[in-house]
Amino acid sequence: MLPGYPATTSGHRGGSRRSQVTLVRDHQACIPLTRILGDGDIVVLLTPVVPPVQQDANNGCDPFEPFGRALAARHSWIRHVPYTSKNGMTSTHVGFIKRAKVVIFVISGPPDPGQSSQVETAQIAQMVGDKRLQIIVACRDVHDLGLMEEKFPTVVQLPGYQASDLQAVAAVLFGEALATGTTGLDVQSLIMKPKSWPPENWDGLNVAPIHELWNQCLPDQFHLEKFPLQSLLQRDGYAMHFVVRLPESREIVGFCATYTTFVDKEGERLIGSLAMIIVKPAYRLRGIGLSLYDHALNQLKRIRGVDRIQLGSTFPRLLSGIPAESGSEGWFRRRGWQMDGQAPGHGQDICDWILKVDDWPSGGLSAASPGLAFRQGTFDDLDSIANFVEKESARKDYTGWYDQYMSLAYDGRISDVVLGLEHSEIVATALIYTPPEASSLAQDLPWARTIGSDVGGVTCICIADGNPAMTISKDTIMIRLLDACVSILREQGMKRVFLDAVKGGYEGFQSMGFQKWAIYRDLWQPIQSQTR
Repeated sequence: MLPGYPATTSGHRGGSRRSQVTLVRDHQACIPLTRILGDGDIVVLLTPVVPPVQQDANNGCDPFEPFGRALAARHSWIRHVPYTSKNGMTSTHVGFIKRAKVVIFVISGPPDPGQSSQVETAQIAQMVGDKRLQIIVACRDVHDLGLMEEKFPTVVQLPGYQASDLQAVAAVLFGEALATGTTGLDVQSLIMKPKSWPPENWDGLNVAPIHELWNQCLPDQFHLEKFPLQSLLQRDGYAMHFVVRLPESREIVGFCATYTTFVDKEGERLIGSLAMIIVKPAYRLRGIGLSLYDHALNQLKRIRGVDRIQLGSTFPRLLSGIPAESGSEGWFRRRGWQMDGQAPGHGQDICDWILKVDDWPSGGLSAASPGLAFRQGTFDDLDSIANFVEKESARKDYTGWYDQYMSLAYDGRISDVVLGLEHSEIVATALIYTPPEASSLAQDLPWARTIGSDVGGVTCICIADGNPAMTISKDTIMIRLLDACVSILREQGMKRVFLDAVKGGYEGFQSMGFQKWAIYRDLWQPIQSQTR
């Protein structure tokens, strides 16, 4: 059978019939199996536990039993082992795979809501099998399953899993199918190619289709009005965004937002932010997201000074990372992103919090500490604030925070910096903002004003770490600092307070009355570690 063509099969019962079996690719050159199998070579057939198709429903049997029988009629060493979406690959499957010469893995379709992906289970089977030959039999269009963007070396496609389809693919696997009308053609030219989705630079002139796509793809809490989204995206000089369009209609079906941010005040090192990849639901699993991802990474790597890539963004902050427990976690894991939480950038939780001001005690949550005072900043404090924030943000890897403090100062909003001082030395700082303001900070952080016009924000909290002169605990300083911020925002008419991008301290914040608003995964890698 030639790749890319339907095959005419001749079965054991005589005669021939038309089959819709298509060889997508065979980089292992393992089809037909008669070329590589000898007596005693085990072939493991892994099939999903799924309901029978309607035509075969009356017999109540495993719908893939005809496939196992058809293979066994050609090679007696077939071992048919079903798998379930709940349990995936168990020790039983591992034992069979380890003894196999060839593994045939059947994928019946995309996962139902709440189920794990059969494609991911196939990847696990591939890892277990190490260098054993694996053949993927897809009972759906490979583009719908996302198989064209995965690294399975041999893939066969058929239209479904009726008994006739399964008998036809068995004949193909053992070389009993002949392609028609292929004389003189180059075999490689007939292999089914993934559709090409070349990204284009987004010119930013018409935000309407991006706005529609944004609100169609993201959960309700992250919906934005058109103008705020346009303000976040149109950042000349340090923003690059890309789109994928349908070739016929030019409709935008995929969008990727990226930014670059200075790591520190030196202005030599940059972090590249892959802030958002969204694809119109009807066009997912076709390679559009992967095309945008690859293109965005390549563009960010070409920028001088970029030595780290993060998922999410710092300022402007679209999302602080990948939303926790979202369907995109598995997709990025397959791209090489580590989410074990064992090292910085490996998926530690980041949390946004919301507080009702009336739930905050008017006198704060801790007694006043001698020598510790809190107030809003003045221009006389500017140099001390700059030195403190530069040192603490570098120590804790708070990317972009120094720029936010300096931007407020240069905008004449130094009073938006709240200071904690121990005997006149700065030991803590935070930034506050309110939705009606035109400050750069309020424009960079959209979620407080999205929640409501009565929501003030607290961000970029810096507390001195390792200062031997400090005699007061960091927890006490944090509580007193938050108390000062809440009090100021209350005086400005705010009824709620939004605290963004905080790592850790869950029990402490909840004990103070804060409620979780969103949880993200903190993900970043040195640029040389990026994988596809």
